Amino acid sequence: MAMAILNESISSRSLSQLASEQSRGEFFAGLFALGCISGLAARVLQSVNKLGWTEAFFETFEVSILVWVSCAAGVYLVLQDRTVGIRRLELAIGAVFALLVILPIGALSWLAVTALGFYVIIFTDDPSSRRGAFILVATTVPVLWSRLLFQFFADLILRIDAALVGWLLHTPRTGDVVGFADGSGVLVILPGCSSLANMSLAFLCWVTMSRWVDHKRSANDPFWCLLACVSVIAVNVTRMSVMGLSQWHYETFHSELGAAVTNAVILGLIVGCCLLGVRREFFQRI
Repeated sequence: MAMAILNESISSRSLSQLASEQSRGEFFAGLFALGCISGLAARVLQSVNKLGWTEAFFETFEVSILVWVSCAAGVYLVLQDRTVGIRRLELAIGAVFALLVILPIGALSWLAVTALGFYVIIFTDDPSSRRGAFILVATTVPVLWSRLLFQFFADLILRIDAALVGWLLHTPRTGDVVGFADGSGVLVILPGCSSLANMSLAFLCWVTMSRWVDHKRSANDPFWCLLACVSVIAVNVTRMSVMGLSQWHYETFHSELGAAVTNAVILGLIVGCCLLGVRREFFQRI
C-alpha cells in the first residue's frame, strides 16, 4: 500500500515536472495537429476508396486545398509559442480533447478543435499562438459549421441559388427547380451545387491570409471578405445558368472538367480578393 502511494506520488511529481518544462506551443500544436488529422481522416479514406490513392492525391482527397493550407498554417503559428509551462487545467483539457478526437466521428474532432481554439484565443498571451488559433477555428467553418447550417436551412439556401439562376435565364422556378432556357427540361439545384460551401472557403481564406501576415484591422476588411464571397456566388450561379441553357450545355459543363475549371476560377478569385485586402503586410514580408 505504501509502495503504491509512493509510486503514485512519484508519477504525479514527474507529470508536474514534465508539464512545467513543456513548451506551450508544442503542447497545443500537437493537440491541434491531432484534431485536424482525425477530422480529415474520414474524408481521406472515403476519397481513396472511391478514387484510388493516385487520383485521390491529385484531387487533394476531395478536400479544398485552402483547408489543408489553413490547418498547416494554424498549427505552425501555434507552434511558435516558446512559453514554457502547462497548467494542470490545460492537461485535463488536453486529455478530454484527445478522448474526443480518437473517436471515429469527424464532427467531434472539429468540435474539439473549435473549443480548444477559443480557449487559446482567450487565455493565451502569445500573439502568434492566438493568430494560429484564429485560423484553426476558421478552418472548422467549411468542414463543420457550414454543413450544419446547410442541414437546417438547405431548402432556403437552394431556393436562393435557384432564384438567381432563374432570374438570369428568365425561366420559371419552382422551389429549387429551374426550367431550361430552351424549354427542353429542368435544372435541379442539388446540395453539391450550392454556393454556401465556397462562401465558407472565402471566409477561411480571408482569416488565414490576414492572420498569417498579421494584418492590422481596418474598416475596409469586411469589403474584401464580402467581395470574395460575392465573386464565389457570381461564378457558381453563372456556371449553373450556363448549364440551364439547354441539355447540351448541361452535359458539357456538368462534367469533371467543367467542375475543375470552375473550382480553379473560384479559388483564384478568392485568393486574389483576400490578397488585395492584405497587400500592404503581404508585400512587406516578401
